[in-house]
Amino acid sequence: MRLSRYFLPILRENPKEAEIVSHRLMLRGGMIRQEAAGIYAWLPLGLRVLNKINAIVREEQNRAGAVELLMPTIQSADLWRESGRYEAYGKEMLRIKDRHEREMLYGPTNEEMVTEIFRAYVKSYKDLPLNLYHIQWKFRDEVRPRFGVMRGREFLMKDAYSFDLDEAGARHSYNKMFAAYLRTFARLGLKAIPMRADTGPIGGDLSHEFIILASTGESQVFCHKDFLDYDTPPADIAFDDRATMQGVFDRWTSQYAATEEMHDAGKFGALPADKQVSARGIEVGHIFYFGTKYSEPMKAVVNGPDGKETPVQMGSYGIGPSRLVAAIIEANHDEAGMIWPESVAPFTVGLANLKVGDSATDAACADLYAKLEKAGVDVLYDDRDERPGAKFATLDLIGLPWQAIVGPKGLAEGKIEVKNRRSGERATLSLDEALNRLTAKTA
Repeated sequence: MRLSRYFLPILRENPKEAEIVSHRLMLRGGMIRQEAAGIYAWLPLGLRVLNKINAIVREEQNRAGAVELLMPTIQSADLWRESGRYEAYGKEMLRIKDRHEREMLYGPTNEEMVTEIFRAYVKSYKDLPLNLYHIQWKFRDEVRPRFGVMRGREFLMKDAYSFDLDEAGARHSYNKMFAAYLRTFARLGLKAIPMRADTGPIGGDLSHEFIILASTGESQVFCHKDFLDYDTPPADIAFDDRATMQGVFDRWTSQYAATEEMHDAGKFGALPADKQVSARGIEVGHIFYFGTKYSEPMKAVVNGPDGKETPVQMGSYGIGPSRLVAAIIEANHDEAGMIWPESVAPFTVGLANLKVGDSATDAACADLYAKLEKAGVDVLYDDRDERPGAKFATLDLIGLPWQAIVGPKGLAEGKIEVKNRRSGERATLSLDEALNRLTAKTA
């Protein structure tokens, strides 16, 4: 993509309304624009990151056996009355009426709707287990939306819902999502620690939040230091093997880890001093097992092996891709701007032409740009007639993993400069060496 033809509205000044790093950098870097309190338009650069996060989330859900569908944003109030949550949910629910005075709502979550879909089609235990998920926009009318997309009113959510015949099956489904979440966050460049959590308005008796440690985190968390060195489950792990999944769950819950709400100072204090981690944390995922909380009142039953109708055991599993964009920035930035992990970077390479109009520089950039694109590398080519300093500042701000800097002085010796955004390491290379470096690092 040529920057001269792209839509990247960079802001020179820090927005006054931005309280945290991610909000400030997303506005300055032209990723989002606020349209109302807690409601944002996703501009092209931000949307590229969001789509890459969605792709990883989707791949790991599919790998774990979940099946994708898409449910609407608007739901009938009658469904929520069936579960008993319509009046109980509170003012966070946006309640509306259509032209026929039918009571509707903008979905804050989808337990009721997915249960209604399930009960319409699944009648036998032989069709279980089943896990259905979608990636869809949600709305919760926060009393005080803040921190940009970290706590907005409209947000994108991957929510999955498992259905099982009995508790043992349901806990296996929970463990599968537990392992899938560990893999998902690792692929996003994050070290997420599962912590026992309050179930809140979703309900249930088993719940874990996945927390990343960041100095700008929204809450205090406490955990054993060993979690920071745990290995992520491999891609070929046997998701259908109950013992394997239980082993992953047991390992990742064997040490102390708790959010502020669930913190036990006594247990934490009993840990060796050098193993105590008390830090700020950001929630990036939340999973729940809640048994028959929804299936019983909504009559989501199957015929069991004995021929009797049995309410299914359920769980739900949420990841917020739009929130993750901000969380990744909170964990990956410096004074100059964002530093994207390669897996979710909007572009992998930023190519800067330091003297647009110079025939040799233009030709070298065009050649490198074409070869990188042919190799499948996402490139943002800064071909604007701007000062070099402005180009460097833009590339540092938007945080692309690699920068290829082409100028007439270096080209006179057949060289260009390649910079790694995260480490700051620079190398002066020939065009062929630069191509090899950039394609090897992004393979």
